[in-house]
Amino acid sequence: MMQAQLSIENIRKDFPILKRTVRDNKPLVYLDNASTTQKPNQVIDAITNYYQTFNANIHRAVYALAEEATTAYEETRDKVANFLNIPHREEIIFVRGTTEAINLVAYAWGRSHVKEGDIIVTTEYEHHSNIVPWQLLVQEKRAKLEYIEIDENGELKLDQLDKYLATGKVKLVAFSLMSNVLGTISDADTIISKCKNAGVLTLVDGAQAVPHMKVNLGTLGCDFFAFSGHKMLGPTGIGVLWVKKQVLETMNPFHGGGDMIREVHKYETTWNDLPYKFEAGTPNIADVIGLGAAIDYLTNLGLDKIREHEIELTKYALEKMSNVKGMKIYGTKDLAKRGGVISFNFSDVHPHDVAQIIDEEGIAVRSGHHCAQVLMEKLDVAATSRASFYIYNTKEDVDALVNSLEKVARLFKL
Repeated sequence: MMQAQLSIENIRKDFPILKRTVRDNKPLVYLDNASTTQKPNQVIDAITNYYQTFNANIHRAVYALAEEATTAYEETRDKVANFLNIPHREEIIFVRGTTEAINLVAYAWGRSHVKEGDIIVTTEYEHHSNIVPWQLLVQEKRAKLEYIEIDENGELKLDQLDKYLATGKVKLVAFSLMSNVLGTISDADTIISKCKNAGVLTLVDGAQAVPHMKVNLGTLGCDFFAFSGHKMLGPTGIGVLWVKKQVLETMNPFHGGGDMIREVHKYETTWNDLPYKFEAGTPNIADVIGLGAAIDYLTNLGLDKIREHEIELTKYALEKMSNVKGMKIYGTKDLAKRGGVISFNFSDVHPHDVAQIIDEEGIAVRSGHHCAQVLMEKLDVAATSRASFYIYNTKEDVDALVNSLEKVARLFKL
């Protein structure tokens, strides 16, 4: 069993929060990993070690602590490059998260390249972070935002992309590699290939994918790629934007201030080299170092093993949950096309009520619109409940979830 190969029991020992009890001494069953993941000791210790032993600002001084901090910070940039097979480290920009990364592209690239009448294309299952920045941009530029719809399986209707590209007006196609609600894995190769043939740039939101499956930016072929550290065992407040160098060189700075400058005079400023041109001010040093520790942890486990574990767990959960009375499960049944995310509803029971009832059993799931209200409108629901899995979750966690959902069905006489 892949679960034994990964040694989930040993993995769980690395996560101190999993020893917690909640709600009248119930063991914590954490199934909200699509929102944020728990942190292993290795990440917590890396952050603590920075503050305890070499806390200093970076890129600004030559004393010992500053050199150590700068080295640790820049080592994470190299770790990101190796983790995602990025050929040029100067293409890697540290940001607060995927949201800031996409906003950076919308401002620093979009406001120079998108004109009146142009089209930005996104999809119906995007997170708000990959919708709202484009809405703001097209409103300002009098451009247009179009959507690739999903079919009844929660997969994209890519023939619609062909229709948009045929207009010759599309400047950018922005899509998530994995849906945070449906778990659908986008056919990135096909989307990017179609766009390349049309001379259109692509932005990929990798927030849900990078923690769970191997991503190779050396071969993927997109122009922009963003992800967040806190969804991959790292700290909150840190993420990465990768941009192809030839595109990055055409972009104006996003923020102005220290470290992104070469020289500042009264009436003009020249910019620092890449990537520092886009990293103004004192960065989130400790959490960059924590991200590096998270990458080390995931690399040691192996992304292929992580993906296989989640496929096995998702298959088991789908089979068990489909037997619960009154339940509707959203998304494709093809496990090769979905991640470890299961959104569901009971007929006539609000998702918040479901979440509250199962929380009494110590089980943490997300309920709401998941920052994906466009998708909720498509599904014709106000909200869903969502269980999402990661490396420390077990079949026993799934059993606990299913038992609590059966309790919901009994309470509401479904």
